Amino acid sequence: MDRAQTALEFKHSGSNCAQAVLLAFADEMGMEEQTLRQLGAAFGGGMGCMEATCGALCAAQMVLGRALFRGAPLAADARTLLARFHAQTGAVRCRDLKGLGTGRPLCSCDDCVRIAAELVQQRLEESN
Repeated sequence: MDRAQTALEFKHSGSNCAQAVLLAFADEMGMEEQTLRQLGAAFGGGMGCMEATCGALCAAQMVLGRALFRGAPLAADARTLLARFHAQTGAVRCRDLKGLGTGRPLCSCDDCVRIAAELVQQRLEESN
C-alpha cells in the first residue's frame, strides 16, 4: 500500500494534514476513522495554528508511537523521524514551512503530508 498516496487522498478530501497521515495508517493505529479524525483535529495548520510543529509530523510521531511502542520510550525513533523530515522539508514548524514572516515557503502541505507518510512507512518496514 502506498501510504503517501493514501494520505494525500485524505488531505484532498477535506482532512487536515495530521488527520490525513493518521488515516493513512488506520490499520497500524487500530482505531476507527472517527477517532483518528478527532485525534488529528487540533493539528490543522500545525500545533497552535501554524506557530509550532507541522501537523503531518505530529501525526507521524503518533503513528510511530502506536506501532512501535513496546514499553520503552521511542526517543531515538522520534529524533530520527524529526531529523529526516527537517532534511527533506527545510523546517519542522508549520510557520516556517509556509514562509510566514519570510514570504519564502519551504514546503507545501501536500509535500509535508507525503514526506511524513513516506518516512513512517519506511520506519515501519525497517521494523518488520
